[in-house]
Amino acid sequence: MSEHYSKIVVGTDGSKSSLLAVERAARIAAAFDATLIIGCAYYESKEDASKTLRQDSVTILGDDPARENLDKGAEAARAAGATKVETEVRSGTPVEALMAIVNDHQADLLVVGNRGINSLTGRLLGSVPADVARQSDCDVMIVHTVS
Repeated sequence: MSEHYSKIVVGTDGSKSSLLAVERAARIAAAFDATLIIGCAYYESKEDASKTLRQDSVTILGDDPARENLDKGAEAARAAGATKVETEVRSGTPVEALMAIVNDHQADLLVVGNRGINSLTGRLLGSVPADVARQSDCDVMIVHTVS
């Protein structure tokens, strides 16, 4: 395990708080000259989306809106100083999508916003930041994007 990050993954759902996480991750990527991989999850259908009890992330149907979010995220990342920026869309829940992206790229840092972590639903059902922190094999940074 090196103390140098070379591949950093951050998730976005297009929301203001997730873009703050992207900007923080981009600044870390710039400092380490690391590759930043911005991921966005989407649901294939309304049925898939309705199966999730989560309300802590924006529900994105289909990969077109997901790609739009990634374009916005990549723009914010470059503005924050990241030079090596990649984007990935994945179907599934935000947690499934982020874990798949982390594992596929063998990332060494995952950055997520803290939205949902302190809500009642988040405490009962879990939240994206808490769940990825439990499941991830790499370092996880939870950015304070929602007070």
